[in-house]
Amino acid sequence: MKSHARLRRSLLAGLLALLVAPAVGASALTPLPEETHINQSLMAGVVGDEIRKHCPTISARMLVAWFKLEELKRYALNKGYGRAEIKAFIKNPEQKARVKAMAQAYLQSHGVRPDEPGSYCRLGEAEIARKSLIGVMLRAK
Repeated sequence: MKSHARLRRSLLAGLLALLVAPAVGASALTPLPEETHINQSLMAGVVGDEIRKHCPTISARMLVAWFKLEELKRYALNKGYGRAEIKAFIKNPEQKARVKAMAQAYLQSHGVRPDEPGSYCRLGEAEIARKSLIGVMLRAK
């Protein structure tokens, strides 16, 4: 179980690490906090993790999440964002908090209530059924 917890933390840290500030050649790049694909993907990872933690009938597909993280890294690197900026972002609590706030807003807008675990399950089941990015990183137990 400890290895799963470490893997989850590593995956979340990696996802959040992709939200770097200006990169090499930043004049041509959108700042990552404004880059839609990256932000939506990061938010999806956090939402999936929240569903997994609060719904007893849904678990994470860790290998799929890892592959999605690698795809997102390649996407960011191919767009021109640098590894040094990605690494620097890992320690940026403001960006981590911003992504978590986006995820909380998504959860709330989809009827999730923190005091009702079933609401996390309903959203997770709906995301799995529609094969969204959130849904492909989850599985029903």
